[in-house]
Amino acid sequence: MTLELDHHHRYPYRPITERPDFEWPEGKRLAVHIGLNFEHFHFGHGYGPALVPGRHEPDVLNYAWRDYGNRVGAWRMLEMFESLGFPVGLIVNSTIADYCPELIQAYRARLSSELIAHGRTNSESQNEFDEAGEAALIAESRDHLLDVFGERPVGWLGPWIAQSARTPDLLAEAGFVYHMDWAHDDQPVWMATRGNGSILSVPYPQEINDIPAIVPHRGDHREFEARIVDQFDEMLAQSKRQSLVMGIALHPYIMGQPFRIRSLRRALSHIAAHRDDIWLTTAGAIADHYAGVCPG
Repeated sequence: MTLELDHHHRYPYRPITERPDFEWPEGKRLAVHIGLNFEHFHFGHGYGPALVPGRHEPDVLNYAWRDYGNRVGAWRMLEMFESLGFPVGLIVNSTIADYCPELIQAYRARLSSELIAHGRTNSESQNEFDEAGEAALIAESRDHLLDVFGERPVGWLGPWIAQSARTPDLLAEAGFVYHMDWAHDDQPVWMATRGNGSILSVPYPQEINDIPAIVPHRGDHREFEARIVDQFDEMLAQSKRQSLVMGIALHPYIMGQPFRIRSLRRALSHIAAHRDDIWLTTAGAIADHYAGVCPG
C-alpha cells in the first residue's frame, strides 16, 4: 500500500514547461510588480517581527521600529518610486485608514497604484479564527478600505500570509478576484473554490521579500539588492521561454531605512533601465490580463 498524502485540492500539478504560452501586453514576457506593505499594530500585545526576542510588553523598541515605516520610511520610498516611475501595489491593513490615511492618499495621488487588502492589523493572524470570524475579518478589511479611500480592493494578502483551509473560498465569496498568499509559482495559477468557483493566485515572493531576507535570516541589505538584480536578470532571460511574473515584497520600516533605501534604489534603477523590455505593473493588472488570456 502506498501512502496517500492529504491534499488541498485547489490546483493540479502542471510543470511550467507544459503550459499554454501567452504574452503580457505589447508582447512583453516578464511582468514586474512591487507589493508595498502598510501595517499597523496593537500597542502592548499581538504579533510583530522582533528586533530582540523575548521582550516583555509593552515592547516599545519593536513598536517604534515598525512605526518608523509609516512616519518616515514610506515617505522616502514614495519619493523614490515617483522618481523612477514605478507603479506600486499598496498592501494595506485597514486600520491604517484610521491611523495615517494621508499616507495612502499621497501614494494614490502621486503614483500609478492599486489598493490591496491586508486584513485589519498584522497584530493578528488570519488562520486563528473560526469560519464566521475569518469571514468577518475579510469583510471588515474590504469595506473599511472602500469607505475611506473609495476603492474596493479585488486583491488580498492575508496578515502574516496565514490562510485557513477555507480562505480561498471565503475570499471568492467576498468578491475578491485574486490573492497572493501562495508562493508556489512564477505564473498566475487558478485555484478551485467551493461551489465550482475559482480565484487567481498571483505570484508574491518569499525570497525577494525584505522581512524573511533581512529580519529572521539577518541578511545584509546589499545582499538583498543583489538578490533583486539577479532574480530580475535571470527571469528576464527565462521569460523568453515562458511569460513570467516577478514580485518584489517590501516593508517601509525595513527598506525605508536610509542605508537600505539607497541600496534598493540601485536595484530598482537596474530594473527601470529595462522598462522597454518588461511590463512594470501591479498585481491587479496582472490578474486582469491573465484572466483574459487564460480564463479559469
